[in-house]
Amino acid sequence: MSLLRDFISLFFPRLCAACDAALLSHEEVLCTLCWHQLPLTGFHKLDDNAVSRIFWGRVNITHAAALCYFQKGGKVQHLIHLMKYKGRKEIGEYLGKIYGKQLRDVELYRDVDVIVPVPLHRRKQRKRGFNQSEYIARGLSVSMKLPIDTKSLVRVTHSESQTRKSRLKRWENVKEIFVVKEVKTLQNKHVLLVDDVLTTGATIEACSRELLKIQGVSVSVVALASPVR
Repeated sequence: MSLLRDFISLFFPRLCAACDAALLSHEEVLCTLCWHQLPLTGFHKLDDNAVSRIFWGRVNITHAAALCYFQKGGKVQHLIHLMKYKGRKEIGEYLGKIYGKQLRDVELYRDVDVIVPVPLHRRKQRKRGFNQSEYIARGLSVSMKLPIDTKSLVRVTHSESQTRKSRLKRWENVKEIFVVKEVKTLQNKHVLLVDDVLTTGATIEACSRELLKIQGVSVSVVALASPVR
């Protein structure tokens, strides 16, 4: 099997998503060097961290963390751009698997019941072809052995991109655009809400406010990246 894989790689080489170096047979998506160069936060081990503080006084998030620091022009920005705009869905799933292995080994996330990706409006999802947060959630699901719920939380209003908006504008852009359609499915559950990049937290806050209206629900949050330190 490995001989066949090596033969195929002569014509269709597997390349690192971060640096385009040829991947070795045991490597997946990223080469070992690029993986070790990712600016990991370690926030998942700390109840009080820079990501969790984003939500203090705003919404009752149980735990919050991000896998990597987001740096402009860095490897993480490059990977997220490839995932979101170039259709490289495997990047989200791969990083989700890696993060899931880290999360399952810490007490803070051991009682999570279900994984919920931040939803896209159907118009945006149709245009992009997929929801990047769902692919991150798929990777988390594999490592954490938890179900994914993509039907209960929905985005009912199409809004503009958040990329260049201020904190206030981001909040105004997302308030009242999420609804929960399957309330009973999530009752008394610890929900792990998943996004790709967490900056001001406006989208997560809007989602969480709706989820927390459900009886017995608690919400924790993870993202692949955040610029906060």
